Amino acid sequence: MRDELIDVLYTYTNAFASDNKPLGAIKVHEVDITLNIDRPYPPVLRRPAYPANPRAREALEKNIQELIQLGVLRKVSHNEEVEVTTPVIIACHNDKSGMVGDFRAFNTYTVPDRYPIPGIQETLTQVYNINGCIERLSPKFFDA
Repeated sequence: MRDELIDVLYTYTNAFASDNKPLGAIKVHEVDITLNIDRPYPPVLRRPAYPANPRAREALEKNIQELIQLGVLRKVSHNEEVEVTTPVIIACHNDKSGMVGDFRAFNTYTVPDRYPIPGIQETLTQVYNINGCIERLSPKFFDA
């Protein structure tokens, strides 16, 4: 079982973050989000960006470029209509920064997911029947 788990982890290395690659990206499926309202959407779903200082803007641009490179975000063309926008902030912790979306307004109009994503420990226990085998993966795991 342990060897099978290691094979899966190596196969899907891009899904995991590491020191060299701080964000994982899983591209096997898209998520459909259903809204409980019809078009045209209310103005509250087209929120402007929050003001940011130059340092936060620089960190935000870096995060956005990383997400574009991973294929998580894409640039919107100048003639493309965007129906829903949400502001983001930069959260800094231990000299690292991360982009955080303010989805409060958006979440009030979404239909709840009846099948939420299970936790990693639950998934490993169910799929591989191993409990506590891997508590933490060493960053060296990804240096292969």
